[in-house]
Amino acid sequence: MKYKRTLITLFTPLLLAGCVSYDKSIYLRDDEILEMAGQDNKQYEYRIMPNDELTITVSTSDPEASVPFYRKLGQAQNTQGMNNAKLLDYLVDKDGYIDYPVLGKLHVSGLSTRECEALISKELQKYLNESPNVAVRASNYTISVLGEVNKPGTYAVNDERVNIFEALALAGDMTLFSVRDDVQLLREDSSGKRRVVHLDLTTADIATSQYYYLQQNDIVYVKPTKSKVRSNTFSNNSTVWINLLSLASAIASLIIVAVIR
Repeated sequence: MKYKRTLITLFTPLLLAGCVSYDKSIYLRDDEILEMAGQDNKQYEYRIMPNDELTITVSTSDPEASVPFYRKLGQAQNTQGMNNAKLLDYLVDKDGYIDYPVLGKLHVSGLSTRECEALISKELQKYLNESPNVAVRASNYTISVLGEVNKPGTYAVNDERVNIFEALALAGDMTLFSVRDDVQLLREDSSGKRRVVHLDLTTADIATSQYYYLQQNDIVYVKPTKSKVRSNTFSNNSTVWINLLSLASAIASLIIVAVIR
């Protein structure tokens, strides 16, 4: 009995895997589409959204001049104390504003990090004798990958730019039992509206999609194939099926013996 159960558990997924279409198990088919399609060469840029957390640094020729424009934990009034303090992030509120030292409320939602840097630099020139160097970075840019992948989880993105395939690579790629032509992307825009987008990763024109690059807090869900669901269902009920087969085998044996007699 144990031997039969082991064989069924081992071979059933393999048999079901053979039913998966080859065309639906590969990425980026028909790549000539990219040569024929007119592509927009504009590079993707991260856009600031409400609830983002921003790290902002200001550099000037005189370090002491930039001290009032830092927001740090344990802030001190001398340069050495500022260097040793921990930099605090700026939370973008639900209306798209950050509360910046001296400058007050600044609307940054919808801006790229470069545009935000230019805005802050322009405002700071009113208080400084030079154009300061401002650096803005998102500190909470994360994406989540769930479902039929090898390492589901939430991943931090350091360069503020990640495409759908890079996200799957972070999650260890899809498993053999994944639906590649209907990957679901859950996205929330700056107004809080949520929508689910269906992506076909088996064709190369996914690279021209507006959803090819992910936004902060996107959730990617990879569905299992029907064969995987059937395999799990069969495995969970394997004891019942084995008992039924054994009972049927016993009944058939009794019938054969009765007929022979």
